[in-house]
Amino acid sequence: MKKHLSVRYGTIQGCYWMGYAALMGYASVYLLEKGFTNTQIGLLTAVGCIVSAVLQPALASYADRPESPSVRTMLLGANLIQLVLIISLAATAESSSMVVRTLLYGASITMLMLMIPFVNSLGMETIRQGEELDYGIGRGMGSVAYAIASWLLGRLTASFGADMIPIWAIALTILFLICVFRFPFKKDRKKAEAEKEETGAAGPVDFLKRYPSFVVVLLGCILIFMSHSLINSFNYQIAMAKGGGSGEMGNAMTISAVSELPTMFLFGYLLKKKSSVFWFRLSGLFFVLKSIGTFLAFNIPTYYAAQPFQMFGWALINVACVYYVDGIMEPQDSIKGQAYMAMTITAGNVMSSLFGGWLIDAAGVGAMLICASLAAFIGWLIVCLGSKEAKTA
Repeated sequence: MKKHLSVRYGTIQGCYWMGYAALMGYASVYLLEKGFTNTQIGLLTAVGCIVSAVLQPALASYADRPESPSVRTMLLGANLIQLVLIISLAATAESSSMVVRTLLYGASITMLMLMIPFVNSLGMETIRQGEELDYGIGRGMGSVAYAIASWLLGRLTASFGADMIPIWAIALTILFLICVFRFPFKKDRKKAEAEKEETGAAGPVDFLKRYPSFVVVLLGCILIFMSHSLINSFNYQIAMAKGGGSGEMGNAMTISAVSELPTMFLFGYLLKKKSSVFWFRLSGLFFVLKSIGTFLAFNIPTYYAAQPFQMFGWALINVACVYYVDGIMEPQDSIKGQAYMAMTITAGNVMSSLFGGWLIDAAGVGAMLICASLAAFIGWLIVCLGSKEAKTA
């Protein structure tokens, strides 16, 4: 049953990250072809992420209430909205103005980022209900899917143009809806009510006062994810600076994603050796190494050589932070905790979007990568200082 449920959850992660690869990973490819500048791409992405960052805590607080719809139901609703947005984007690709494209693409980014804490919480809530589900296997399947999507999109865009990106996103959104709808999850309302009565509901201020060290960790994670997003959001520009194009960008993204697999699939084994906080802290170091390695790369082969640092960077933090948050939070605060952690990804995207495009236009890719390296290093130090041992895992 464990493998069966883990695989079913993995299909949800897989569809989500294949859609993410298109809308975020290939955003520059699509938007540059549609006439946007690097600065405009950064602003569009930033605004979409800001709206998501504002909505995430409010939606998570609502989701934690006993009377609210289940995480699964909220995911279905968000995806239906996403589907309408992407179909509209594809249908008006040639006829719409830049303003319409901006609104539709920005709203799609908002919905995409909003879903991250709910995708993660669906897995952790299932585990908390006593079901046998391996989150690492599920998230690892997401990375397999991301690797496949990155490779295929690189070839599809090189052969048929950037209009393949929204078409791909539509197909994956439909598959995501089917997988979430078929996933066997029901909210345990009696347990949620009992937990609420035991410790009381916490608003944003009370929640952050309840977990003061978590606030410090969040600040460090924002900088780490800013570094990650500076590289990922402008990977196309980096690939061109190293002598490549969208095909080489797709290859690099594939190498990175494939490198994640051992860490994610074997994270259950890693947890037996060291606690989640150890792996959480270690992951920050590898963000530093990847950003420095990308900066130092002088051609496409050396650019490819920097990608395997993803194994203990993004791969490790993706799984470790979910277990870490779940371990330090009371059960009724879990979804909020995952939402705040997801908000750091969103905030990192915002900062990278605001400054990344401007930095590239003003000073070049090299200056942007120096900033990415500094952000990763400072963020890693803050996480190491602020994180504490979890009660579980």
